[in-house]
Amino acid sequence: MDLDLALVRAFVATAGTLHFGRAAAELRTSQQALSKRIARLEESLGTRLFERQGGIRLSEAGVRFLPAARDALAAGERAIAAVTGAGPVVRIDTWGHLYAPMRTVAEAVLELGAVRWEPGAGRDWPSVAQALLRGDTDLGFGRVHPLPDGRDAGLTQRLVRLEPVDVVVGPSHPLADADALRPADLRDSVLWCPAELDRLDFLRRFADEFGITRRHDGPNLGLDRLVQHLCGDPDGFTVFPADVPLPDQTGLRCIPLVEPTPLYAWSLAWRESSRHPLLDTLLRCFTEAGRTRRWLEYAPGHDWLPDVDHPKLAAR
Repeated sequence: MDLDLALVRAFVATAGTLHFGRAAAELRTSQQALSKRIARLEESLGTRLFERQGGIRLSEAGVRFLPAARDALAAGERAIAAVTGAGPVVRIDTWGHLYAPMRTVAEAVLELGAVRWEPGAGRDWPSVAQALLRGDTDLGFGRVHPLPDGRDAGLTQRLVRLEPVDVVVGPSHPLADADALRPADLRDSVLWCPAELDRLDFLRRFADEFGITRRHDGPNLGLDRLVQHLCGDPDGFTVFPADVPLPDQTGLRCIPLVEPTPLYAWSLAWRESSRHPLLDTLLRCFTEAGRTRRWLEYAPGHDWLPDVDHPKLAAR
């Protein structure tokens, strides 16, 4: 028996959404055409792949068929790429844009080959989580934290990098000449946030943990605007991942934080019921990059992570 990949693609899309209407929209076809493809595939295989009473869910046969179906689609994409030279497409939405998330992704996938990346700009983790659940994107990359009301149910995440953060101050800050600072040294300073603080889980937890009560937030107007605030406020500071490039010729000082060193947790996220065919390969790329670049080093007592990030360490 020969498998028709168009039928397999219809099955995988429907298995990912468990909704004929959304799957049809994802494939840019009608719901009637999608239903016919699923019926033809079930007829060819001689078994039902979906249970349709009281909603739609995978049958036992559908659960067994799904991993192999994804592999078949991936093999088909590789075969086409071998002839056309065009690689498979990976849609990835990132957030925390001032912290330059794509520099980490780029380092991890240097050796991956002919993959066409379609980066998308998510507003924050809740908005990217919704995009993943709707099937509007394949992967999310940024700092993942628990969402209220189970809004991240059905999503899986993998911690891939722990990045030390520096304190960034303007040239007139009283601590600008320090070689290193402790987070507690910043209690009399003003934390300038690159966006609304209720969207910045890491900065909010950092300020709460180290008793930084003077905080200034607002809309994200870009890195240049944040730099202007820092240079204009002698008491102002912010924290940035250590590898993020900052504008030249501004007089900013980047000072390491110690005792403890705060770490920013970068994670890859996806919808478990709709895994991209390249996901396992991508995860291996991140694992190898993390090993060679020492991305996942963490020393209790020396480093600090928000409590919500500790379970990720156990699962890495």
